[in-house]
Amino acid sequence: MTRNAYRDDFDAIIVGARCAGAATAMLLSERRARVLVVDHGQPGTDTMSTHALMRGAVFQLRKWGLLDSIVEAGTPAVRRTSFIYDGDVVDVDLKPEHGVDALYAPRRTLLDATLADAAAAAGAELRYGTGCAGLLFDEAGRVRGARLRTPSGATEEVRAPLVIGADGRRSAVARRVGAGITRRAGHSVACVYRYFQGLPNRGYRWHFAPGAAGGIIPTNDGLSCVFVAVPPAVHAEARVLGAATLEGLMARHLPVLAEEVVGAVAAAKQVTFPGALGYFRQSAGPGWALVGDAGYFRDPITAHGITDALRDAEVLADAIAAGRLADYPALRDALSAEVFDLTDRIAALDGSMEEVQALHCALNRAMKANQKWIAGMDGTLSRAA
Repeated sequence: MTRNAYRDDFDAIIVGARCAGAATAMLLSERRARVLVVDHGQPGTDTMSTHALMRGAVFQLRKWGLLDSIVEAGTPAVRRTSFIYDGDVVDVDLKPEHGVDALYAPRRTLLDATLADAAAAAGAELRYGTGCAGLLFDEAGRVRGARLRTPSGATEEVRAPLVIGADGRRSAVARRVGAGITRRAGHSVACVYRYFQGLPNRGYRWHFAPGAAGGIIPTNDGLSCVFVAVPPAVHAEARVLGAATLEGLMARHLPVLAEEVVGAVAAAKQVTFPGALGYFRQSAGPGWALVGDAGYFRDPITAHGITDALRDAEVLADAIAAGRLADYPALRDALSAEVFDLTDRIAALDGSMEEVQALHCALNRAMKANQKWIAGMDGTLSRAA
């Protein structure tokens, strides 16, 4: 990275140490950048997630030498994806492609920690229990570092020519630089998640019925993440009636999914995502950038968030290393636009099962194009390097 007249403590400060921030830190550190990563949470904490990795994410983890750790930790291999349209089943067996012959859905406690450990091994400095209390600006308005709140409650000023927000949908970095929304989705779902013990690994199982969706995703420790998605208004009504439990929503909206879960034992309390409209934010400016959900968020109904986050970490790191940060947002948007649009249409939950199946076919084509690009096989969109 380019040095300058300021005395910098680091080449980059990354706010957020989960998958997007940790992956970006690892990739920049491997390029000999001095990177500081801060996170207000503690290492190893969990977060709400569908966990599912698509082929592009698995490819990247393998390329980065991290997939073996994920597999050795007992993450079950997924070799079939099933789409159940109001009881009609379409099974898709995974064919080896780009060196990937299985998908995985690791717990976030495992995935995020694996990436953070890799960032530290590459030379990044990680500080947990440390929040971003503000940004430092020079006289021209360029970000020049961050004001950090340490675990003791004290503040510390740390200087760097680049601050990267990887701090999620409510990004403090985005707020402090005034990063505006450049595009917003029209639909969202409310999701209720819960872990169950005792379900067989039958791969990813995505259920759809009129006005609802759900799924079963096998993850670590013999658990499966089971979720139901309905329009926010439907979920709000169910809450008023006291029927917003996962079991209640399954029974009412997805009885075929409910039948699959019969006999399984709930292993944790349910977690609810009330819904949030997807968006693209302005994701780079003088001395700052955004990655992961901080810069781009799509509805969770297509379970593409982690895959996009790892892709964008590499796109951003390549752009920074090449001195072309200004190119990052346009490339990220071009890679994301079709998946974003299709996700928004699926999240409406207002189509017939035939229409939903057609949307999934289009989504599969868009995902394959992304996977091909990630694997470095498509020259249509030039890399930022």
